[in-house]
Amino acid sequence: MEISASSRQILAGLLESRTGQQIGIGRRWRVDAALAPIARDGGFTDVDELVKRIASGQAPALAEKVLEALLNNETYFYRDKLPFDLLFAEPLKRIEAARMKERRLSIWSVGCSTGQELYSIAMSLAEQATRWRGWTIDLVGTDISRTATERARAGRYSQFEVQRGLPVLQMVRWFEEEGAGQWRIAQPIRDMVRFENRGIADRPPMPGMFDIILCRNVLLYFADSMKRLAYTRLADAIRPEGALMLGAGETVIGQTDRFVSDPDSRGLYRPAPGAEARRVA
Repeated sequence: MEISASSRQILAGLLESRTGQQIGIGRRWRVDAALAPIARDGGFTDVDELVKRIASGQAPALAEKVLEALLNNETYFYRDKLPFDLLFAEPLKRIEAARMKERRLSIWSVGCSTGQELYSIAMSLAEQATRWRGWTIDLVGTDISRTATERARAGRYSQFEVQRGLPVLQMVRWFEEEGAGQWRIAQPIRDMVRFENRGIADRPPMPGMFDIILCRNVLLYFADSMKRLAYTRLADAIRPEGALMLGAGETVIGQTDRFVSDPDSRGLYRPAPGAEARRVA
């Protein structure tokens, strides 16, 4: 049974007030599918009854569970692959040259979900050990979903998840089978990364220190006012020579004046000239 319009409105308001995300037309189908199991397990007759309970304000733990279910945690290793090839070509070479004196590289995966994106970067860097010997590498993933970041820290994935986008040679090299179709990414790779539970509207984890920021398919779900705030946070976090990667359907054009298109790498963005002076402490 499809949930009522009033229940959808309550859920949309809850999601936007807590996370800044909106339930667009393209995401409405997920609401019924995501919440039906929670309603069933909780003994509710349907999702409308579940929503009524949440709206009463007397079940905060249940509301948190519903919010987690509504978040889009879609991700997989080397997602789309082309963006990784692009990033590890000219942009990384440019940043490497700029950081040669201090020998420090910092990368932030925004909306990291269950960690596959950041682990993909960690594996790629680990396979270039000679190139990065003597460097301090900071790999930080953040996501508003506490469940997602907990899974990311654990580094455990199902057979389906490790086979989705991950080359066989890397699976053999960097994963350990834990039985029953479960795999865990090797300790050396887990030691390279850290994950934090925070939203994009929050203060960046390392203000002004990131060389590369990946914020792919995150801003799609925000209202324009929230997007402007998000771009401010990203601009406050990135270094002047840094690179910002968005999703294929996202752009800074018409959204912010803190970033400009990268003339050397189509699809990437750089901080706009003078953007550093406008950082918020």
